[in-house]
Amino acid sequence: MRIVVSSPGRADFLNTHQDYKGLPVVPVAINLRMYLYGEVTDNRKIHVRSLDLEERGESSVDSFEIGVNPMLGGKFFGNYLRGVINVLVKRGFSERLRGMNVTIKSEIPIGSGLSSSAALEVGFAHLLNIACKLNLGKKELAEIGFAAENLEAGIPCGRLDQYGVAFGGIIKLECKPPYRVEPLPFRELTFAIVDSGIRHSTADIHPKRQDEINRGLKALMKSDEVPEELKRLLGYRFDEPRWEKLSEEDLENYLSILDDDARKRIIFTLRMNKWTEFALRILRGEGISDKEGAEMLGERRWRKIKASAGIERSYMILGEVMNEQHSLLRDLYDVSLPELDEICNAALNAGAYGAKLSGAGMGGSIIALVRDEKVGRRVIEECIKAGAKEGWISEIGEGVRMEH
Repeated sequence: MRIVVSSPGRADFLNTHQDYKGLPVVPVAINLRMYLYGEVTDNRKIHVRSLDLEERGESSVDSFEIGVNPMLGGKFFGNYLRGVINVLVKRGFSERLRGMNVTIKSEIPIGSGLSSSAALEVGFAHLLNIACKLNLGKKELAEIGFAAENLEAGIPCGRLDQYGVAFGGIIKLECKPPYRVEPLPFRELTFAIVDSGIRHSTADIHPKRQDEINRGLKALMKSDEVPEELKRLLGYRFDEPRWEKLSEEDLENYLSILDDDARKRIIFTLRMNKWTEFALRILRGEGISDKEGAEMLGERRWRKIKASAGIERSYMILGEVMNEQHSLLRDLYDVSLPELDEICNAALNAGAYGAKLSGAGMGGSIIALVRDEKVGRRVIEECIKAGAKEGWISEIGEGVRMEH
């Protein structure tokens, strides 16, 4: 029996670096997809071959038993697949799993911040889901992918990527239990996705930022100046505060207690979420009042945007939010690079409404919101002139699915 499954890449649209703090995030599935071709066998072994890694001359095959498997050294691709099997076995599916030969071919560039690892985990989980009749829903597939990467492979990711890949479309994901998914109706979006060509690793970035936030929280919690009422909204670990209940104004009198890095990371967290909540109004099809528009964007920018017609106004607002979020990632989270800033500026100068880095940062891709394919092509061309490696036009993609 031969089964083909495909899973999308995802662009990290809004609220980057917030999922592991328990704040909502807005991923968007893109048209680039990973294809997994599975043939069921009579034994209890999984054999995997990645054609893309083979082409790059990298380690491209793995074989392992259906059971709890060890993780291999380095950043080996087989660990993600081993992780999926480990999770399923630990969840009681061992007897239902069957051996398979799996071949992987992907349009999603590896290490580009477009979730090739989540596409692999969720795609493989769905391949097993179909072949072994496991009856798993999208949420379960996302959770299995998350556990495979976070708990088994030991990469400190949040749930953003796996849910974005499993559900597809554009969603708001609540990153605290029970991890609610809100599909967003505003889907008339076209993006230019541009790969900087600079490779990064999430494993190198997330722990440092989490430690800096922890350091700031510890200082606030131990300070006699901070009132007990405010401490009840805080905590000692990056994922403990009730961030959504806090504002910058609540903390402004106490931020001087913190060292510079810790202060920047905490201000980033609050501002990033405020801009995301503003953008969600547009993505849900709600209106923005004059007062809200002027408060967030400034009188001058708001007047210019307000003069535009319906959908154009929505694009302009979303573009401004993306630009603001990129600035926060650059200035307060220190995860951009001059090369990424240059590519974002090239996208804006070529006619994009907004541009920001997608993913953990320090390389990877940028995502730019454009009016249509024609503008998108121009944006990609100018970004490549500014040093980017390659680019793609993408509308909103579908989630993981079986191919017929």
